[in-house]
Amino acid sequence: MLIMIARAITPVTNVRNRTILIVTQYRQLNEMTVEQLWDLHQEVAAQLTRKVTLEKAKWEERLRRVSSVSHLVSEDVKRECRPYPKVPAKYRNPKNPEETWAGRGKQPRWLAAQLRSGKQLDQFLIRRSS
Repeated sequence: MLIMIARAITPVTNVRNRTILIVTQYRQLNEMTVEQLWDLHQEVAAQLTRKVTLEKAKWEERLRRVSSVSHLVSEDVKRECRPYPKVPAKYRNPKNPEETWAGRGKQPRWLAAQLRSGKQLDQFLIRRSS
């Protein structure tokens, strides 16, 4: 298999005004000496480092602009959280009546321990008088 790498690249504009790259020279990697390959490797690594650094700087600048704009917007519009009504407790710990649970979110430790010991959730219901 013949492996080739572009040595010089010439930009050309196509019909859609997008830049396409035309390869004008090739090097055959399998015919290069170790020293030539090492030099090529160092050239590619240096070019990649430069391009990545420029790209990173460009994205950091965009991020700074976006965060500064969003910071201004968030200061101008102070959103308040929607007030949620208090939910009455549905379950009570019989060993400590002050510990209750509304049945929402993670089960409290006292209830999880009781359920692991074999009790049923209905045994902890708070009886409401109608």
